[in-house]
Formats: sequence, structure tokens, C-alpha cells
Amino acid sequence: MNSGLSVPDYARPQSMTEALRCVAEGGWRVLAGGTDLYPGAGTQLAGPVLDLGDIAALSGIERDAGLRIGAATSWAAIAEADLPLACRALQQAALQVGGRQVQVAGTIGGNLCNASPAADGVPPLLALEAEVELVSATGPRRLPLRDFLLGPRRTALLPGELLATVLIPERALRGRSAFVKLGARSHLVISIAMVAARLGIEDGSVVQASVAVGSCSPVAVRLPAVEAALVGASVAEALDRVTAADVQAALSPIDDVRATAGYRRAAAVELVRRAVAEALA
Repeated sequence: MNSGLSVPDYARPQSMTEALRCVAEGGWRVLAGGTDLYPGAGTQLAGPVLDLGDIAALSGIERDAGLRIGAATSWAAIAEADLPLACRALQQAALQVGGRQVQVAGTIGGNLCNASPAADGVPPLLALEAEVELVSATGPRRLPLRDFLLGPRRTALLPGELLATVLIPERALRGRSAFVKLGARSHLVISIAMVAARLGIEDGSVVQASVAVGSCSPVAVRLPAVEAALVGASVAEALDRVTAADVQAALSPIDDVRATAGYRRAAAVELVRRAVAEALA
């Protein structure tokens, strides 16, 4: 490791091997972009910090039997990448994660590991059938993103593991997608509700649908009833297949300082329709 190790509460490893050796020891707080870690620390950042900023293997986007996005890839890099239309919702979300400074520093892996119900990146990734690759000194393992996120601030990361890669299968790179977010203002805001929709269309009909809603449940969720209703619909009739009952069946919103549960339920219906309409357009 570099000279960062001379400070007992800070390490900046140069390789995954070194990083995993630290994580195996336990007690480290992992730092990628820091846009969640620092604000959540209050006046003092407790515990030794493991800074992953120098590990090249954790950054970048590769097209290889699908899409591989390094966990330390910034939102700005995702927004500016040349990606299929199916990833448009993810890129739209990337442009709404805070301001430009946050987008340059913040990472996709940090957004997932923070496990906020309002994490902008989660609905688009659910619509893309994303998986995560977790690595430890004993080897890698893969989980669907829906199984990685267990609840607010809770993930399936085990002691000694790091989130290394977000994986999007080749089958999910077909179709086109859209992301719609509702907040108290248009930018620099935590969402009241948000929706990502990805639709596959052939011969004027919807042949595949993935729709996910965030900020309306402990974790973002797919809407199976809406997806089933959309499949088989013509482009002209697809919006008529989206019903309030189907949207709200999978949601369990709460009242908080941003909105009531009832408002979230009503907003989710409208946002699903808007996202579907944009993906159809």
C-alpha cells in the first residue's frame, strides 16, 4: 500500500488484493466517492477509512456478454457513456443524482451500498435486471440486485466482502427505457417517488416490460402486475393497460417530511404512466 498506511485510521490500497486484505480484518469504513459517507458522518468520521479510489479495476464500463459497470464508476461517467437505449433510464437517473459535483464524485456502488429507499440508481437497475458481483478473499459471488438490497441501509454484503461490479445481462440491453422522478423541486432533491420503465417492442406490440418504483417502499420494487398487463398490448393501447390498482399493489409507502403515503401512491401511478409513455415514444 502507499503512504496512506502511515496514518493508522486511513488506507488507500492500490489493488483489490490489498483492499480485500484490509476488509478481511474488519472494522473498516469503505470510501468510494464519499458523497454518502461524509454527509452521514456528522462532525466526525468514526472508524478507519478504506479509500478505494486508486483501484483501477473498480472503475469503467465494459460490454462483454452484457454490461459490466465497475462499482467505483462515477455517475458522470455513466451519463456520458455510449450505452444502448435500454440504459437510457439509468443515464437519465445519473443526471439527477445531486448536482454536477456529486455526479463526478459519487459512484454507482456507493449508491447501492448506501441502500437508501430513495437511491436514484436502483429503479433503472432493477428494470435492467441487474446483478451485483461481491468479492472477498475466498472468491466472488453474484446476487440479483433485488436480493442484495434488504431494506433501508441494509444489504446482503457479508463481513470481508466488497461490491466490485454491477452486471447487466445481454437480454436486458434490448428495448428502450425512461426514468421519471418527482421531488419538491426539479433538481438537487431527494425523490418523493420515481419510476424506471424498460419496454421491448416488436411489430407494434410490447413483448417485454420491466417497471420499477422507488421511494414508495423500504426498497425499490418491480411491478409484476403492470408488467404482465403491458406485455401483448399494442403501442397504441399500452398506456390504457396501466391501472392504479396494478401500480399500487406492490407498494408500501410511508408518511415522512417529503410526502404522505397517500400522495406517494397517487404520484406513483402518474409517474408509471409517464415513464411508460416516454419509453413508448
